[in-house]
Amino acid sequence: MAIIIIRTLILYIVVTIGIRLMGKRQIGDMQPNELVVTLLISEIAAIPLQDTTQPVVNGIVAVFMLVIIEIVMSVLTMKFLRLRQLLSGKAIIIISDGKIDQQAMKQVRLTVIDLIELLRSQEIFDISTVAYAVLEVNGNLSVLLKNAEQPVTAKQMSIKTDTDALAMPVITDGRIIGESLTAVNSSETQLKKILMQKNILCKDVFLMTLDRCGNYTITKKEKK
Repeated sequence: MAIIIIRTLILYIVVTIGIRLMGKRQIGDMQPNELVVTLLISEIAAIPLQDTTQPVVNGIVAVFMLVIIEIVMSVLTMKFLRLRQLLSGKAIIIISDGKIDQQAMKQVRLTVIDLIELLRSQEIFDISTVAYAVLEVNGNLSVLLKNAEQPVTAKQMSIKTDTDALAMPVITDGRIIGESLTAVNSSETQLKKILMQKNILCKDVFLMTLDRCGNYTITKKEKK
């Protein structure tokens, strides 16, 4: 039993490191070759776990060989466009100037129902409002609405807005996040000053966000 636990821990660490070296993509965002490598790694890692007579080293070497191959292929696809298209394919325009390209849909084996579902996932319920739609290599649908259907921006209405600022979580579950404070050019002293003004203790904060402009939101912990 102890041997199985140790082998499992070793392979878990190795596979985690291997996937980390490949990048931070989610499964749905992976290119076909990346998905293949991920599946192969999972299969290879399972072999030493199922068969204890197999040396763990063999699985480790195979995993890292696949990772190295994937990294090399990623570098090559960055330099050579044709190789990238060969391995990953290319984006297909499904709707052009408001018109559905039926041949393109047949090419990627996409049904009308599939198209409608992809549009609904982006909160688009009327296909007639779409000017262009591109099916990306990872299966996501990028959509550009017609001019008349696009939301009005502050720039178009000549409305002056504050400087763009990204709100960062500075307190989570009562704990101050130093990295976030640095990112928004703030400090623990300023943070505690805000909390004192609101008569809130840091330990009672479930989530607090803060941006560079000093805008913040505070969510208190629910009482048990």
